[in-house]
This record gives sequence, C-alpha cells and structure tokens, in this order.
Amino acid sequence: MKKLLVTGGLGFIGSYFVDLALKRGYHVINLDKKTYAARKDVEFNHPEYEFIAEDICTMTHLPPGVDVIVNFAAESHVDNSIVANGVFFESNVRGVYNLLELINAKDPSDRPVMLHISTDEVYGTLHNGSATETGMLCPSSPYSATKAAADQLVNAWKETYGVKAMICRPCNNYGYGQYPEKLFAKTVEHLWNNKPMTVHGDGSYQREWMYAGDNCEAILTVLEKGTIGETYNISSNEEHSVLDVVQMIAQQMKPDDDWHTWINFIENRWGQDIRYSVNCEKIRALGWAPKTKLIDYISTYLEEYRKNHG
Repeated sequence: MKKLLVTGGLGFIGSYFVDLALKRGYHVINLDKKTYAARKDVEFNHPEYEFIAEDICTMTHLPPGVDVIVNFAAESHVDNSIVANGVFFESNVRGVYNLLELINAKDPSDRPVMLHISTDEVYGTLHNGSATETGMLCPSSPYSATKAAADQLVNAWKETYGVKAMICRPCNNYGYGQYPEKLFAKTVEHLWNNKPMTVHGDGSYQREWMYAGDNCEAILTVLEKGTIGETYNISSNEEHSVLDVVQMIAQQMKPDDDWHTWINFIENRWGQDIRYSVNCEKIRALGWAPKTKLIDYISTYLEEYRKNHG
C-alpha cells in the first residue's frame, strides 16, 4: 500500500481525489489549512485516512513514510487573484517552494515523488490548435502566472537537485462540491435563488470542461503509470463558451423561460483569455479517457443540489 500526502484535500478537486484514492486502497494523509473554499460537506470515515490541519507555506517537515505528495493546495479563483494577488503568490509559489525544499532536505533514498497539479491556464490564449506539454507558457492572470512559476520551480528542483516529480495540467473542472465562485456552481446558485447569472464581456470565451471525477481518474493514472520527470495535459476536449454553459444550465433550471433573461452581462475581466485548449494524447496513451459529458451531468448536479438545499 502506498502512502499519499494529499495537500489541499478538502478543496474541490482534492476532495474527489482523496475519495478515489481511499477507494483504490491507498493510505491518505490529507493536509489542508481549511480556507474559505474548503468543503464542509465531506467526511472521510476510513481506517486509512488521516488529517493534518496545516499550511504548505509554513509546514516544517513531511509526515514519515510518504511515497507520493499530490499537491492540490492552491488559490485558484482568477477574479480574486486580480484584486488580491499576494495570497496567490504565497500559496501557489512559496508553498510549492517549501514542499520542494522539504523533499530536497531528505535523504535521496527516502524522498517522496512530487505530483504537482497545475492548470491549462499556464499556456494562455490559443486562438487555434491545442497546446502540447512542451508548449510555451504564456500566463495572463496573476493566478496563472503563479501556477506557471510553480511549474518552473518543480522542473528546476528536478533538474538541479534530482527531486522526482511529475506535473498534471488539467482543464476547467466542474462537479458537485465546487465553491460557488466558479462558473458552473455560481450559475446554479444564482438561478436557484432567482437571480440572473453574471457573465463577463459577451461570454464568447472558450474553455474545455471536464468532470472532476474524470480528472482525478487521470491524475491517479499518472501516479500509477506516468513517467517520472514528465508533464501531462488532462482534458475532455469538450469545448464550450462561457455563454454555452450558462445556457445549458438555464434551460434545465428555467425550462419555461427564455434563457437570455437569466443573464446579466458585466464588464470584461482584466486580462481575459480568449480560449484554452490542450492536447492530451499523452495521458490517453496511458489508457485514460473521460467518461462524462457536461450536458449529461447537469441533471445529476441539480438532483444533488436540490437534495441538499431543499
């Protein structure tokens, strides 16, 4: 049985991963500082689960016997990074630096592998085609800049100090339990409370959308089958505009209304990326493929939401 240290395991994607890893027979130590976005609706009652309330920026040692560190811990909301970028530097850059140094301080025979979770946003806007793992990093927001910086730190510690590491760069995730600052969850919450959903600019910006459970299956595939030192893009290759996603949700939640009436267009976000798209042939060659379509998942999400919100 491998022992995993999962940082940020109470966060949206991290919580999905913790649940999956426990089901697959791993021992999981969940280290989380419990920010505003930490899930309060999950409990992992499992004999192979431990929890540590700690910040990756200030932790001074790694738990003994850890085989792999899966680093989800990060500030992730782009809008927040624009108005308060300092906390993003701390969590997304200094925190990763601290983890790398804690690994580096250990005897090489006792070092865990670092599996760092990044984002497709590090590539910036792609008007055409899809970014490969060797593509240039062109981050546009303080959030994506800190994630790109963390990727570079991981690669540098790998080359200079021999730290064993892999990087995953997933596309936009959705799923139940996501904090309602992100588009999918925010749209449901707004419409549930009979408030129009706010959309930046004209809503034409393209993103790839992937169910968090599928993403975590991919990350676990990299952990089990990936090559040390490599980076893996993770995507459904299911591309929709922001407006498309809001429309899909509105048509299911307000079927008797013109969905346009449930949208409030607001000023565009500073540094708005037009389109994200990544080539994920590398991860698919390991045997992974997404199973969930966005349009099919909406009803599942709404059923869970109604059950928990009356």
